[in-house]
Amino acid sequence: MALDLSQVRGDMIAEVGGKAAGLGELIGAGLPVPPGLVVTTDAYRRVADAAGLAALIAAGGDGLAARARERLLAAPVPPDVERAVTGAYEKLSAAVTEGTAGPVAVPVPVPVAVRSSATAEDLPFASFAGQQDTYLGVTGPQAVLDAVRRCWASLWTDRAVAYREANGVGHAGVGLAVVVQAMVDARVAGVMFTANPVTGRRHEAVIDAAPGLGDAVVSGAVNPDRFVADTRTGEIRERRAGDRPPTRGRPGDGTEAHGDRPPATRGLPGGGAEGPGGLCLTDAQVRELAGLGARAEAHFGAPQDTEWAIGPDGTLWLTQSRPITTLYPLPEPRGAGLRVYFSINVAQGVMGPLTPLGLAAFKLIGSGAAAAVGRPPASPRQGPPAMAVAGERLWFDLTVPLRSRAGRAILPRVLQVGEARAVALVRELAADPRLPVTHTSRRPLLRAAVRAARRLGVPAKVAWALFRPERALAYTRRLGEDLDARLRLPGTATPAERLRHAERTLGGAFPLIVSVMPMALTGYGLYGLAAKLSGRSLAELQDVLRAVPHNPTTEMDLELWRLATRVEPEPFRREPVAELARRYRAGTLPPAAQRGIAAFLDVYGHRGVAEIDLGVPRWSEEPGHILGALANYLRADPAAGGQAGHDPAAQFARGEAAARRAVAGAVAAARRRGRVRAAVVRFALGRARQLTGLRELPKFLLVKVLAGVRADLSKVGDHLVEAGVLDAARDVFFLDFAELEAAVAGTGRGLRETVAARREVHERERRRGHVPRIMLSDGTEPEALLAGAAPEGAITGTPASAGTVTGTARVVLDPVGAHLEPGEILVCPSTDPGWTPLFLTAGGLVMEMGGAMSHGAVVAREYGIPAVVGVPDATRRIGSGERVTVNGATGTVTAEG
Repeated sequence: MALDLSQVRGDMIAEVGGKAAGLGELIGAGLPVPPGLVVTTDAYRRVADAAGLAALIAAGGDGLAARARERLLAAPVPPDVERAVTGAYEKLSAAVTEGTAGPVAVPVPVPVAVRSSATAEDLPFASFAGQQDTYLGVTGPQAVLDAVRRCWASLWTDRAVAYREANGVGHAGVGLAVVVQAMVDARVAGVMFTANPVTGRRHEAVIDAAPGLGDAVVSGAVNPDRFVADTRTGEIRERRAGDRPPTRGRPGDGTEAHGDRPPATRGLPGGGAEGPGGLCLTDAQVRELAGLGARAEAHFGAPQDTEWAIGPDGTLWLTQSRPITTLYPLPEPRGAGLRVYFSINVAQGVMGPLTPLGLAAFKLIGSGAAAAVGRPPASPRQGPPAMAVAGERLWFDLTVPLRSRAGRAILPRVLQVGEARAVALVRELAADPRLPVTHTSRRPLLRAAVRAARRLGVPAKVAWALFRPERALAYTRRLGEDLDARLRLPGTATPAERLRHAERTLGGAFPLIVSVMPMALTGYGLYGLAAKLSGRSLAELQDVLRAVPHNPTTEMDLELWRLATRVEPEPFRREPVAELARRYRAGTLPPAAQRGIAAFLDVYGHRGVAEIDLGVPRWSEEPGHILGALANYLRADPAAGGQAGHDPAAQFARGEAAARRAVAGAVAAARRRGRVRAAVVRFALGRARQLTGLRELPKFLLVKVLAGVRADLSKVGDHLVEAGVLDAARDVFFLDFAELEAAVAGTGRGLRETVAARREVHERERRRGHVPRIMLSDGTEPEALLAGAAPEGAITGTPASAGTVTGTARVVLDPVGAHLEPGEILVCPSTDPGWTPLFLTAGGLVMEMGGAMSHGAVVAREYGIPAVVGVPDATRRIGSGERVTVNGATGTVTAEG
């Protein structure tokens, strides 16, 4: 029940908890750790059993945390547990006393730190830092026993219980060990991260230090000195003085401050001179700390969050080491030197992780894209070199275009269309001396572009767009019909045939889908030409692109609204979504609703939230989201034209009228410069309205491909369940194509274990609160370096849809089941088409991600909703219920009163 820390290994978390396991590993690696012991989880469980804690947890109910604490504090400590704790403490006291004063007849009780070490603590995905209690300066056997008991009880503080629930850690399986460690009479102490926790940069130690004990630094009770150092070279990149009194242990527990900032000879190892500028560490000590941090990181194989102290004789001690859980994982390196990665997930508004098979699908699509431009990868299943995976999300390597003169000219323009916030980051990176231009000639890019354009038939499609738009539109309709035919397989197809068909379909998806883009881009090009010829800015011409035809997403949303005007309203107004879904599946909704929803899903059922992941169910499989949207519309009474003028059909008509006025105004402005110019502007804007709606069609078709492949692979899953290989058909989405191929052939082994492990990783990544937009291969997040304060009274982003609206903010992190009252301001991380039904009742839009041509911005403009996108941390800085004004022309969001 009590072990010396030197006996502890990293694989003993179940016996000693995370903190003790980390300390034992440090000792085993030869790193300096103060002597100590750990009271194991066996002791805790003995007391917990005596307190009847298992039955209490099983019963649950309100006040569980308080009741559990009371029982643990009241339960008697078994005599053998008491003997183990007090005996181990006395042994520690003897060892410390002899080590400092030579052999003694009677060991003097030494002050110790008594610290909780839970089995759910210092884990790779959650630190649980500060969730349980620590007691400092504890002296004497009975005082130590009492502190141990209080640590046991702290496993059931309200904050610890809430943290476990938030991280999906069950209460029943958690145990608590207690570390009892000799106190270091610290002259200076603090914390050190071996990677920068703000910017993400690896091998950059960030050290906070203050005279006295480190507890005050950890708790935030002092403003410490800060140092930043390179753990590989020892270079000190930053020194910043804090303002802090030293702290000393208070007998029994806790810490207390002693006086003001110390004189030059106080609080320093050996009483020596202070560091530069009166700082509490010298440069040599900073480098020594950084070196120790590097050794700890190398031993654990991951960046570490450490605590440290410097004793009276100048000895540096590590008192804790745990993984830094907030760092975003890095992609596997595929090239030498610094690399720059752009998040495809962020650009698509899918902040959560993709399933393993969803990632495998995009690798095949990416390989097909590379082959279409004449650069096929060696292994299609591995994807093209420019595609990477990190944190179960997709990334695109921008290093080559960033180090090319032509790429630096083109990349900001491309990003401005869909990810405006990334433009400033790319321009900043272009000035980074670590990313010099290595490709100066534009000829290779031009040759590659010409070859790709020929392969994809771009010249002919541009000609259709310019001179025969009806042919271009007919082509897009045929494209959808041809795709439906390609996706169909006979019911007799074998699982192996379905797998091969899925891979062929995904590998050939890119040329099919991208064939629409030349027409849409021609429309946008003509729109830009008209702006130049008329002398008007793109912002002044925004209304031209309101209510454009041929956009499958707006057509879908309008059809859903029209459906709301035709169905019987009563079950939708009173029944919860789960009951509506049950009735729909059972075919017992009122007739008009049953038929109308089935018809809608027949056309749009392949769509869904986070639909770029083929591992995610479609609306046709789980119609709850669409039924919830219908219920929201019916609360707004669409048959009566909605509330407060929010009838989308009427809004669309008003948008068309506004577009006609904008075209007329641009033509009139151009006419003042010449009749020919006016004719060209009229032609260009007419074509722009005909063609720009096609921008959403490639994704519509891509999602149809993914849905078709998903249906085939679900049947493969059914087969593997029947064969006893998997437990559920949906488990196929946690395997890749090679594993599925082996499973179908009967040679797959251990697939259940593989699925379980990947599900655990997937769920862990779902809880990740932040995904970088751009990340460097050294872990740096450039946006963190450039983040600045917003102007007083407003937060700013990118103007996306002109207009001003004041309303009540509604922060929505997940559209499934979300309710938005008519006229409320939708505040969200980002959007894909699964979100857009909410736009029909929104008064305005504020979005953390995206640019002026991103999906949410395009739809907002078409509906005439004022919108600001690319607003940093909007979902944290704006609260639900807050009154805000959204100015879509200036790109500002202002709180009202």
